[in-house]
Amino acid sequence: MNPQFYQIVVNEIKKSLGKKKQDSLSRYEMAKGAWRLRRTAWTSARSLLFMITGILSAGFGLEGFLIPNGLIDGGVTGISLLTNQETGISFSILILLINLPFIILGWKQIGKGFSIKSVFCISLLALVVAFVPYPTVTNDKVLIAVFGGFFLGAGIGLTIRGGAVIDGTEILAISLSRKKSISVGDFILLFNVIIFSVAAYLNNIEMALYSILTYMAAAKTVDFILEGIEEFTGVTIITPHSTEVADIIKNKMGRGLTIYTGKRGFGKRGESLTSTDIIFTVITRLEISRLTIEVEKIDPNAFIVMHSVNDTRGGMVKKRPLNH
Repeated sequence: MNPQFYQIVVNEIKKSLGKKKQDSLSRYEMAKGAWRLRRTAWTSARSLLFMITGILSAGFGLEGFLIPNGLIDGGVTGISLLTNQETGISFSILILLINLPFIILGWKQIGKGFSIKSVFCISLLALVVAFVPYPTVTNDKVLIAVFGGFFLGAGIGLTIRGGAVIDGTEILAISLSRKKSISVGDFILLFNVIIFSVAAYLNNIEMALYSILTYMAAAKTVDFILEGIEEFTGVTIITPHSTEVADIIKNKMGRGLTIYTGKRGFGKRGESLTSTDIIFTVITRLEISRLTIEVEKIDPNAFIVMHSVNDTRGGMVKKRPLNH
């Protein structure tokens, strides 16, 4: 390794471990620091890949479908598209200017790194729309709405996965939800209702309806990109036969689980304040039926509660294949 490059790496390792330049490092600290640097480099490269792919996808959705055919989306993108139609001002300029206040708000509410990434993504999207010659794919309004929304939504979702945004609406929604008694989802819905109402007034109701279809396609695609193809489900099981159920989950299904102790209230059998083991596990939606069948074989009266889980980190859910 080049001595100068080696020294730079060593200094970065010391910095990540909170040491001074003159401090020495043990072999363990060197290995730990090198692992952290590799991890950081991989995470940064993956984020950059997500952002660039997202920008190219959003650019294709805009230039290949929406802009040539006069349809809009929700949020800041929708405002920019609508203003572009009515004034003729370049969409690239509008998306930069209209997003600017939201990015400043994001700097204060979320963080500097997030805002810098977002400025990079929005600026690159503006350049892509201005200079990349995407072909106009179709003139069919339904195809434009569905696939324009799909590619734009994929771009928004991938950019968010990369740690940035190309539409600042959610930043404002998060900020207001902290100060007012309104949820993020309710604010975004109200915001977009106003945009589509203005679009119906300025253009016509038919175009506004197609634009709503675009927004719905984009929103579902964003959800798909952020939550993934596997929808996880958290399952809580309360049964006197907790040992047998835990054995099935762990050995037969190959899933991890947590067992914690609780107290029964008043159940079917008249139990009152008796101690019981509570099993919690996370499975994919493809395994719900199998788990329910296996539990019912052991205890038909088992109390089972299920709820959606957006994502998981660590554990055994993603590491092991489905066992059938």
